Amino acid sequence: MDHFLQTPAWADVQRALGRRVHEKSGPGWSFLAIEEKNPAGKVLYSPYGPVADSVEAFDAATAALVALAKEVHAVFVRMEPVAAGFTASDAGPLLRARGLRPAPVNQQPELSWVVDLEGDFKDVLAGMKPTNRNLYRNIHKKGVTFRTSQDPADISVLLHFLHLTAARNGFKPQSDGYLTTVAQSLLPSGAGTLFIAELEGEPIAAAFAYDSADTRVYAHAALDDAHRKLSAGIPLLVNLMADAKEKGLKHVDLWGVAPEGEPDHKWAGFTAFKKSFGGRGVSYPGTWDLPVNKARYGAYQLARKLRDTAKTLRNKLPRP
Repeated sequence: MDHFLQTPAWADVQRALGRRVHEKSGPGWSFLAIEEKNPAGKVLYSPYGPVADSVEAFDAATAALVALAKEVHAVFVRMEPVAAGFTASDAGPLLRARGLRPAPVNQQPELSWVVDLEGDFKDVLAGMKPTNRNLYRNIHKKGVTFRTSQDPADISVLLHFLHLTAARNGFKPQSDGYLTTVAQSLLPSGAGTLFIAELEGEPIAAAFAYDSADTRVYAHAALDDAHRKLSAGIPLLVNLMADAKEKGLKHVDLWGVAPEGEPDHKWAGFTAFKKSFGGRGVSYPGTWDLPVNKARYGAYQLARKLRDTAKTLRNKLPRP
C-alpha cells in the first residue's frame, strides 16, 4: 500500500497550512518529514514514514533523517515506519536496537482496516454484510442519490454535518480552517474527492477521501441525524469504494480501528461499522522517537513523567 501521508499531495497540504516540509530520497528509501513544535522544542515528524524496501534502506533513511534533524536543530525525530522492510511484529526489538523508543502516544492509528478492491466489484460486495449490499442496491428507491465533487466550496457540506455530529456525540472535530485548507489543496488536483448523498436534492451525508497511487483513504465523514433512519452513510461509503475501483485503485483504507477484544474502546462503535464492509486488519509499528539532542529529550521525558505522576495523585485525592 502507498500511504497518503508520504505523498507529494500531503506535502502540498502541509505547506498550505504554513508548515515547513522536507522530502528526501535515496536508493530504496524516501521520506516526507514535517517540522513541528512540542514542549521539547522542534521535532522532525515523518507520518507513516520513512518508506524503505529493506532494513538496510531503512537505516539509510534514518541516517538522513538524523542529519536533517541536526541541520534544522530538531530535538528528536518522530517516525512511524509502516513500510520499511520489516513487519509490525518485528519492529520493537529492531527499532530499540537502533536507539528508538516508543513515543508517549501514537500520532497515527496503530491498527487500520483495509478493503482490497482486486477482482470484480461484486466480490467486494460479497464480503460485506447483506444489509450494506442491500442499501447500496436499493436506496435509490427512497429518493437518495449520490454525487462527487472536486469543488473546495462543497467542503461546507461536510463541515455542517461534522458540527452536528460533534454536538450530538460530544467530541471536538478538526477545525473548519484546517479542513477548508485541505480541501483547497487536494480537491482541484484530484488527490481528494468529496462524496455527497442527497435526498431530493438536499445533502444528507458527506465523506472526504484522499487518494495515493494505489489506495483511497476514508478520511472524514458525517451525516444529518434528521435522516439517520435512511442509513445513507453506508451506501455512500460503498459508492466511494466503487469509484475507487473504477479509478484503478487497489485498496480502500478505512483508517483506525479498536484492538480485538476491547468492546469498551473509544473506537469500538465505528470499528464495528468499518468491519461490516469486509476487509482485513493491518497492524503498524506505532509512533517512535529517535533522540538527537539527548539531554533535551531526556528533560522532556522527565517533565512528562512528573506531570503524569502529579495528575495520578490528584485523581486519587478525595473529592470535597
